[in-house]
Amino acid sequence: MVNSVSLAPVSDVSEPQHRILAAIDLGTNSLHMVVVKIDPSLPSFSIIAREKETVRLGDCEAKGNLKAEVMERAIACLKRFQDIAATFNAEQVVAVATSAVREAPNGWEFIKRVSDEINLDISLISGQEEARRIYLGVLSAMEFDHQPHIIIDIGGGSTELILGDGGEPLFLSSTKVGAVRLTKEYVKTDPISRTEFLYLQAYIRGMLERAVDELSSHIEPSQTPKLVGTSGTIETLAAIHARQKSGAEPSVLSGYQFSLEELKYIVDYLRKSSYFERLEISGISDKRAEIILAGALILQEAMVMLGLESITICERSLREGVIVDWMLVHGLIENRLRYASSIRQRSVLKIAQKYHVDLEHAERVAAFTLSLFDQTYQVLHDWGPEERELLWAAAILHNCGLYISHSAHHKHSYYLIRFGELLGYDETEIELIANLARYHRKSLPKKKHDHYKLLPKKYRQRVDQLSALLRLAVALDRRQIGAIAKITCQYHEKDAEFHLKLHPVHPEDDCALELWSLDLKKEAFETEYGLKLVTTLEP
Repeated sequence: MVNSVSLAPVSDVSEPQHRILAAIDLGTNSLHMVVVKIDPSLPSFSIIAREKETVRLGDCEAKGNLKAEVMERAIACLKRFQDIAATFNAEQVVAVATSAVREAPNGWEFIKRVSDEINLDISLISGQEEARRIYLGVLSAMEFDHQPHIIIDIGGGSTELILGDGGEPLFLSSTKVGAVRLTKEYVKTDPISRTEFLYLQAYIRGMLERAVDELSSHIEPSQTPKLVGTSGTIETLAAIHARQKSGAEPSVLSGYQFSLEELKYIVDYLRKSSYFERLEISGISDKRAEIILAGALILQEAMVMLGLESITICERSLREGVIVDWMLVHGLIENRLRYASSIRQRSVLKIAQKYHVDLEHAERVAAFTLSLFDQTYQVLHDWGPEERELLWAAAILHNCGLYISHSAHHKHSYYLIRFGELLGYDETEIELIANLARYHRKSLPKKKHDHYKLLPKKYRQRVDQLSALLRLAVALDRRQIGAIAKITCQYHEKDAEFHLKLHPVHPEDDCALELWSLDLKKEAFETEYGLKLVTTLEP
């Protein structure tokens, strides 16, 4: 069958017994890094080093751009993190950026600078993807026993609310309320005035209302979910509570609990305290003292709105989730969390279903695309498993723009993919998928196209070469009836020719429309690979 081409990588590499990996989370308030030792045989990982620096990426200019001096601090911090990771012989440093970089108009410029100056690639992830990876991080530390748990992560720029029972996440959300964001925009007095406090409280409730309502709709009336809290803000509140209660902070915060009533007492204390009085709290840094009230109020209002009376701390979150996601992508997790290993494929198919994609046609196009990719691997290109998977996603979704209109549907496909909240991918990968789908027909990629010219050069090359393969694959199912059973390729280096042989399902079928369409679409392939495309029918 045409659609039987596997999504497996083009080659398998045997895994060493232990692997060292570093993960960096570029948050709105702080930059964090964990270095872990992965044991593929379990599979599990142990944390061997942690690093943190408060950089305040969220301290932006009036127009929302990242400040030059803040970018300099961040790059210096990232370089230091790289050096530390190198001392542990980390094989890779995986870095993700969240709301501050995501929302800044010059966020992509910052990512490019980091890549150019210190050779570190940063994955920009959506709020939904951030929530998904937080969920993976928490699951790496806690057993949910198939019972519903709500996870809340309060960052500098956003708050994630997640519902899950240890399997596939039941609800993921990211809301633009964070400790740094709210402090900067709404806290102007010190101690905070009653008017400002009440306004801040009402604003938080208004912003969280939709996410709380949607999450609650996924909970059965008979169920009482447990609340799990992650992030520096919540850990700081747990430490404050522990010192108030017993005079000492526990060595390990994971599993520590406190109640909503106890939190309300802490919030009341913080609202009456000045910045310098908050600095006197043992263990609280100067930067944390500035923003802790807003963060505490977010947690209080979320607990009230969710109707939950206590919270349990988990010290693993986004950066550990980045580790788990890396292990899933690299095939190191087979049993526990198995559902997440196919999150990309399931997310693509969900989007395809949402936009009424003809899946039979899409799967034939995807199969032809991967067949072309595999038969030209290390002959015409050296792209690997990652590019292969992105090409598959683009092939499945290339026609989704028909949901809007047939006219210019390739352009509509770009926007539906770009803003369709695909899970399992970072923003650059989504941009690549969207561009590949955009160029399955009509105009070839041009630097004057906004969505294309913003891509770094190495990514534009992927779009150029891989979209040329997708164009041929679309032509091979021109009638959308599965007329072609398979294709075989031959490279004639001496003649600078690439022979594409079509094997029809029915020997009497002349496949005239497919041959005509291939002739029409061969320009991109011939231009990119510098070869003449010769197509023949092999009955």
